Amino acid sequence: MTVRVRRREADDLPALVEVLGEQQPSSSYPLRWPLPFPVEQFLVRPGERAAWVAETDGRVVGHVAVGDLDDGLGPVFAEAVGGTDLALLAVLFVGLDTVGQGVGALLHDAAVSWIRGEGKMPVLDVVPTHARAVEFYRRRGWREVGRLRPGWLPADRPALTLMALDD
Repeated sequence: MTVRVRRREADDLPALVEVLGEQQPSSSYPLRWPLPFPVEQFLVRPGERAAWVAETDGRVVGHVAVGDLDDGLGPVFAEAVGGTDLALLAVLFVGLDTVGQGVGALLHDAAVSWIRGEGKMPVLDVVPTHARAVEFYRRRGWREVGRLRPGWLPADRPALTLMALDD
């Protein structure tokens, strides 16, 4: 399988909505489904700085984005890692037919490379019940730096795991 990672374009959104919806029942990502707002707003967020898609045979099969930290996450991460030159890795997912084939790693690496090229430290948040995602990040050197319980997180779920990737 040949995978091409490239910058996301507006025309990619319909395919990404489909891929996200198809993989959600097996990954539980995003946690809330259906979303209480258009899926496109989950994919393209305020403060987004860059985003990439993965393609196989011209078909979009995955996504990752990088953004600025909002007023809720920014101070928590800054205190946890002792710095403010941070960028959020977000909305990383791959289609069901590409899980375990390295597509997520390619997307991850593109985002991390971009973040580091900007002179920033990569950070992310993940729902700890998404064990496969947590393990994916740990294998790539991410470390837990804290926990946070945002208002949207259901009471029966554990707090978000906050992670950072050192140089």
